[in-house]
Amino acid sequence: MTQQPARICILGGGFGGLHTALRLSQLPWEPSQKPEIVLVDYSDRFVFSPLLYELLTGELQTWEIAPPYQELLSNTGIRFCQGFVSGIDIDERKVHLQDGPEISYDQLVLALGGETPLDIVPGATSYAYPFRTVADAYRLEERLRVLEESDADKIRVAIVGGGYSGVELACKLADRLGQRGRFRVIEISDQILRTSPDFNREAASKAIDARGIFLDLETKVESIAQDSISLEYKNQIDTIPVDLVIWTVGTRVSPVVRNLPVKQNQRGQISTKSTLQVHEHPEIFALGDLADCLDAEGKQVPATAQAAFQQADYAAWNIWASLTNRPLLPFRYQFLGEMMALGIDSATLTGLGFKLEGSLAYVARRLAYLYRLPTLEHKLKVGFNWLARPLIETLYK
Repeated sequence: MTQQPARICILGGGFGGLHTALRLSQLPWEPSQKPEIVLVDYSDRFVFSPLLYELLTGELQTWEIAPPYQELLSNTGIRFCQGFVSGIDIDERKVHLQDGPEISYDQLVLALGGETPLDIVPGATSYAYPFRTVADAYRLEERLRVLEESDADKIRVAIVGGGYSGVELACKLADRLGQRGRFRVIEISDQILRTSPDFNREAASKAIDARGIFLDLETKVESIAQDSISLEYKNQIDTIPVDLVIWTVGTRVSPVVRNLPVKQNQRGQISTKSTLQVHEHPEIFALGDLADCLDAEGKQVPATAQAAFQQADYAAWNIWASLTNRPLLPFRYQFLGEMMALGIDSATLTGLGFKLEGSLAYVARRLAYLYRLPTLEHKLKVGFNWLARPLIETLYK
């Protein structure tokens, strides 16, 4: 009897999951050892989330930052399965999909990302707009279009969270709405971008000031209603009229992950070894937002796209190593810097000895993200479009 090839099931098609799948398909497998690779995601599209803001300003189009998996995975041998993961049986080594097939596995990669927790403030689930997926961007775009077409003199926008997402959204939307926009960023701590390098924080502060965006620091959201938001500052509550509330705070591990009988931290993230394997389950790898990972030097790995991208390389290599009886490698995280968009045609960048802001940083950020796009074919299509689009717009002016 010939032995069945191993089946590797990867749950979640974000940075960690998709790049693990692509890397696995490229590794030097012996023909008899080549595994079956199955990628599962609830959406039919990959989302390059750091560029999601550009959809709202028309700087980019959906196909550029959210290509379909079927397109990305063609000619790779990877099987894509669209479905919502409803349960994982780690004893039977089976994944259950809601309204879909049951998938058995030999090796499992958990890369399901996180969810935006809206139920922690009264009214947020009903009235706040999260910003994590393409569907979120479409929903927000529709709301903005309705507001722009109204005869209201001012469009009042409250953005909850003064982290990367909140600051980038505030600057992009302030540029889109121009003089009609009235923006406030609500941050519970005493400064924006707490974990950001000083240079980037200062550049962001200048961009916020230049756009007249109001900062509510040391302020907590008490509740959200259809056309108002109640804020608590120094034990006093103010209710402020708003037309739109965007929620950018927090990430929460999905219930299907929290229910797994494995070692987890207080936030429900799965604890892993430095090889990215789950404790007591060497056949399961966890990466990205849902993993509590210390790298080879004992440093906490941040839950960022940059870290997930790097973890994917190690996860793929270690799965290959475990199936071909080779030694596994401990993950070594390298901080390569930080980039932020600060409005249309402007950004800030710190990393690898460089500090840039303004239009030059915007170009550098675009080029860095072009390099990070999945598959060579998609990079070439997007890169060509970025070169050709300004020329076409100039010709047809």
